[in-house]
Amino acid sequence: QVQLVESGGGLVQPGGSLRLSCAASGIYFRANAMGWYRQAPGKERELVAVIFVGGSTKYADSVKDRFTISRDNVKSTVYLQMNSLKPEDTAVYYCTRTIANQPENWGRGTQVTVSS
Repeated sequence: QVQLVESGGGLVQPGGSLRLSCAASGIYFRANAMGWYRQAPGKERELVAVIFVGGSTKYADSVKDRFTISRDNVKSTVYLQMNSLKPEDTAVYYCTRTIANQPENWGRGTQVTVSS
């Protein structure tokens, strides 16, 4: 059974930073692309970042140069370092296992709120 458990969300002021973590189990982690999506109130879920098996990455234009996705294959964990946060980054952030560039499994999500 695939399990993805996110952590690290919270309330942060504009310009601040947070690091999200996602611990995966039930999969051969190092053989899977992993991603982060987010959903803001009243909006559709959108891709934030993906990290592929070889370590290459892809980002949404809105987070390029501010967010960094990384993975630790020993810990079966994927991270999302978020810097220079803006109010528009407020959303529930979801971890995914990605197959053929599509999210296949989802975590329950972690809330990120950027507000002064």
